[in-house]
Amino acid sequence: MIRAFAATALFVVSLSISFAVRAQVADRAQVAQEIESLREQIRSKEKLLLAPAREDEAAFAEFLRQPETGLVRLLPREQWDYKLSIRGGGAYYSFTRRAHEYGYGSDIELQQGNLSSGFAGFDYGLLVDLGDVPLEKISLETPGVRVLSEHVPPSAEAEIRAQQRRAGTGATIEGLTYKSHLPAKVNHTYTLRSVQYHGEKGAGRDAIVAFRVVGRDADGSVILLWKMLKQYSAPKHRRDEPGR
Repeated sequence: MIRAFAATALFVVSLSISFAVRAQVADRAQVAQEIESLREQIRSKEKLLLAPAREDEAAFAEFLRQPETGLVRLLPREQWDYKLSIRGGGAYYSFTRRAHEYGYGSDIELQQGNLSSGFAGFDYGLLVDLGDVPLEKISLETPGVRVLSEHVPPSAEAEIRAQQRRAGTGATIEGLTYKSHLPAKVNHTYTLRSVQYHGEKGAGRDAIVAFRVVGRDADGSVILLWKMLKQYSAPKHRRDEPGR
């Protein structure tokens, strides 16, 4: 009698534990679904945060019908980095991949009111402020742009590092300053040569982009209207041999 009671009690306890475990698994699955749903909501809200205003899209609709053009918002990194799910906090943009996420061929960054280019490895960028010039008039033959189009990226490691230092310091040619970082000024048009070397982490990129800062919002974000001027073959680097 006692053995039968004990066996019955053990069965009931085991059954209760089984039900509890199944309920816990079901609860965890529900929590996982809720988390994924929240992530989708966050990603949707982030797209709205990054999107240019509709009035800007309407104002430049005719220009944006041209191939290889775009309108993009950059958020100030100092305010949004690590606050959004997107890597880089919406402060970066790749004109070739049309992506904000940092690390995917990023060409430009907004931080502390400055635009900059060249973020990792051997990569570097050269920016030039052309002033209040209509973006439609910018071509590879525009004074100031020709210097960038004639630039030949070096291949030797030592030469690349020297070029990175020159880009950081800046150089003035025929009255225009070419530098890796410049202040973002509303109604100013810029040209960028973004050089990203082919490496183990993926294909490199080399492009010249012209863009105009068409607006700045109260949160410090800026709106860039841009067009691709030219894309080159990805440059390759050659590491210096020891003793050379």
